[in-house]
Amino acid sequence: MIKNYETSVANIRNELKNYLENFKLKSLILGVSGGIDSALCAALARPVCDELGIPLICRSITIVSNKPDEIDRAKRIGIYFGTDFKEIDLSESFFALQKMMVENLETENKTEIPYKLRMGNLKARMRMIYLYELASKHKGMVLSTDNFTELLLGFWTLHGDVGDYGMIQQLWKTEVYEMSRFVASKLTDKNASQALLDCVNATPTDGLGITNSDLDQIGANSYEEVDLILRKVIYNTLEETLKTHPVVLRNRNSSFKRNNPFNIPREKITNEGF
Repeated sequence: MIKNYETSVANIRNELKNYLENFKLKSLILGVSGGIDSALCAALARPVCDELGIPLICRSITIVSNKPDEIDRAKRIGIYFGTDFKEIDLSESFFALQKMMVENLETENKTEIPYKLRMGNLKARMRMIYLYELASKHKGMVLSTDNFTELLLGFWTLHGDVGDYGMIQQLWKTEVYEMSRFVASKLTDKNASQALLDCVNATPTDGLGITNSDLDQIGANSYEEVDLILRKVIYNTLEETLKTHPVVLRNRNSSFKRNNPFNIPREKITNEGF
């Protein structure tokens, strides 16, 4: 676990700066949800964008199920950390796409979790289409907001959540919280600091209307519990009593997502070489 957050924050910002300069990118695009992951990404990226003189384009993209408190937090993050912020409502587009894309929509049981998960995936992919259109227009790249805990849990939408560059992809969720508190403590703008802390203290949710919180979907009481179990999985120190825990099962059952896209190795197809 991270011991020196000051050094880690400086390293992340330096890596991002070098990447932007190396590929001569002209903007950064970030979807802000009102959650802690996108909020931390905004706070980490803004000083880099200021130094390089490029915009941090933030968009709060709501689709039907976002709650007022989520929308308010996203707005404040976008205003205090973004250089170009807008609120976009894709609800009408979602309903239109839903009618075209979902077979036998009228017979679906809309209260069941599998249906909600599918519609959540549709919403996430719509958001990413919007963000990539902005990236193309402004000659930039889309920032990923996933963390290491979500990666190990498969807690993201394929082709809907993963952007071009991950600043926090290798951070445990508990480290995301701690780094956010550290960054907030260093901000001179008290409104910006409070906006970030409000995301720290908020109930974690994907804004897709699937469950009341991410932890409900994951099947755990806290992210401290989740990260502890996942570290035991990684280091092969898992107790027998935890082998059927929802976190362990989710990690095991989502392994295909971490190998996407899977390509048959050439040596499995032909022995003729390249």
